[in-house]
Amino acid sequence: MATEQVTSIQIERQPSAERLEALGVYNWPIWSKSASEFPWTYDESETCYFLAGDVVVTPEGGEAVEMGKGDLVTFPAGMSCTWKIRSEVRKHYSFG
Repeated sequence: MATEQVTSIQIERQPSAERLEALGVYNWPIWSKSASEFPWTYDESETCYFLAGDVVVTPEGGEAVEMGKGDLVTFPAGMSCTWKIRSEVRKHYSFG
């Protein structure tokens, strides 16, 4: 049961401007990275909003999940995964 929760990436496609404003997304820092592939483990949960990019995130032992521009995504604490950035990413992010 716990493993399933750890690999559960939540994606909200094209959230409204009101939703983003309520979360304070535009005040979060911005991270950007060019096309690449790398392993990552989330020590704490992360919520991010993609301003640009096309990404496939594959949780360890899980199914690949596609995400990109306009998606609000939450990654669970404790999840290990591989990021494959297909086109340059720019995203607002917040941990915890």
